[in-house]
Amino acid sequence: MQFHSTQNKNETAAFHEAILRGLPPDNGLYFPDHIPTLPLETWMGDEDTQPHHLATEIIWPYAKGSMERADLERICAEAMNFPFPLVETDDRRYALELFHGPTLAFKDVGARFLARAIAHFSDKKVTVLVATSGDTGSAVAQGFYNVEGIDVVLLYPKGRISKVQEQQLTTVGGNVQALEVDGAFDDCQAMVKEAFLDAELQATRPLTSANSINIARWIPQATYYASTVHMLGENVLFSVPSGNYGNLAAGLLAHKMGMPCKGFIAATNANSVVPEYLETGDYQPRASVATISNAMDVGAPSNFIRLTRLFGDDLEAFRQTVSGFHLDDDATRQRIRHIHDTSQYVCDPHGAIGHAALDTPLKQDQEALGVFLHTAAPCKFGDVVAPVIGTDPDMPDRLQAIIDRPKQAVNIDATYAALKDYLLS
Repeated sequence: MQFHSTQNKNETAAFHEAILRGLPPDNGLYFPDHIPTLPLETWMGDEDTQPHHLATEIIWPYAKGSMERADLERICAEAMNFPFPLVETDDRRYALELFHGPTLAFKDVGARFLARAIAHFSDKKVTVLVATSGDTGSAVAQGFYNVEGIDVVLLYPKGRISKVQEQQLTTVGGNVQALEVDGAFDDCQAMVKEAFLDAELQATRPLTSANSINIARWIPQATYYASTVHMLGENVLFSVPSGNYGNLAAGLLAHKMGMPCKGFIAATNANSVVPEYLETGDYQPRASVATISNAMDVGAPSNFIRLTRLFGDDLEAFRQTVSGFHLDDDATRQRIRHIHDTSQYVCDPHGAIGHAALDTPLKQDQEALGVFLHTAAPCKFGDVVAPVIGTDPDMPDRLQAIIDRPKQAVNIDATYAALKDYLLS
């Protein structure tokens, strides 16, 4: 399988090359030359198939030619050695809990897969450069911690992530360095993209990406959706809390590969550029605004181009499969309270938006089963959740242990010059 740049189909790479490069040299994103389809029994079989087995089936058509299947099976088994439980919160509505990995966030799957893939393919020292709006950074930090031959540099927006998220980013040590940027996530993302286009820097310090822009972060996340359909059936409607839109792009990839479902909802906060695009047909990226669901504080989502490319850049085809939804902070708090009062289930702000997005569709379609992706453990947003429900969300011992560790971060300006100076110092 070859991947091409979304900017130029002549700029190509094999699976392993796309992973190690992270981004094409023309600032596009890697996209498969074709999307293979898998038989219905892959998605709807009667066997009690584990997520890592589904992951192998999904990823293998892309990886074939770059690695042995046995190595892919091993990497998937190691990356996905924790469950993705479904919890029914109310009639025909389920939470797909994706926070049972090491850092209590859905990004553990992609980060762990990517770390193992880079270790498998790379034969030289490389720096993994990442912009994070919260959970990506901690997942990458843990996934790559003390991996030989790899340094990790994490950029995060100062004052725009939760205290728990910041502690997870800045207390790892070892080969992981956190950079606290005086700006928004979009600034961090722009700085990282510029670094990948800097040939002088790459010659001195080779870089790769661990954001969802990397295909090894993007494609494995299709497993969430495959696992759900395998358990519940083909009438699943997915509500996907969305920021940079890699997770939604993964669900849509699974659907294009033959996974049956009712459709998808792009659920977000005040940074509603994709729901607005679905409504008006006009895509207007803009500066992000800070919200209590900070992982979705993205005003210019990188994966938007993958969303549209999956539908052949056909807006009407996009609309037939995906609808948009957005919720402000006050309504998000009300939803957290509502879920807790009616079902005793504790939801983080992102999951609460996903839950709310299902209200109208489930009323309109009495046959549908709604699944919202609960992307992070509520304790990671205790400062938001606790005042709403009147008690602190449960916090695992492994997370409690880092709360009082000293923060280790380097503060830099939100400029590429500041990042480059750091990387070359």
